[in-house]
Amino acid sequence: MKKKILNYLPMLWPLLLALGVVVLDQWSKVQILHLFSTPRGMVTVTPFFNLVLVLNRGVSFGIFDGTTVMSDFFAGLGLVITLVLILWLPRLKTRLSALAFGLLIGGAIGNVTDRLRLGAVVDFLDFHVANLHWPAFNVADSAVVTGVAALLLQSLVFDKKTRHSF
Repeated sequence: MKKKILNYLPMLWPLLLALGVVVLDQWSKVQILHLFSTPRGMVTVTPFFNLVLVLNRGVSFGIFDGTTVMSDFFAGLGLVITLVLILWLPRLKTRLSALAFGLLIGGAIGNVTDRLRLGAVVDFLDFHVANLHWPAFNVADSAVVTGVAALLLQSLVFDKKTRHSF
């Protein structure tokens, strides 16, 4: 019995990381929704960073935006992806891949929570140079991008089995 429990310990910290991402993501979105409960176009924080409120019903950068059906579809897809990632956790061999999966799971759950609760994802971080703006994003999006980058780093740099010589 003790050995079975020990087999699941490596899964615990990525799930705790995912929980931390979800808590930070949802807390920040509640703060933004409160800040923008009265009409404001944006809040300038620095010359290159604003806080804005964007309700994104589509996928990244607002692609496929505008329909509740699409938001429901993406919520379902996010739940399936999250379940697959959680089921894959016992197969992970490195700390970097476990870190990546924790970030991916947390980011997916954060955005799925928005879709189920609000019918859209709350985006609010707006970076720009002059009038060129990167699309608004949130903490969950940042976790997903960082998780994907960690997986790429793992596979391209650290995983010797995936290296190919030409």
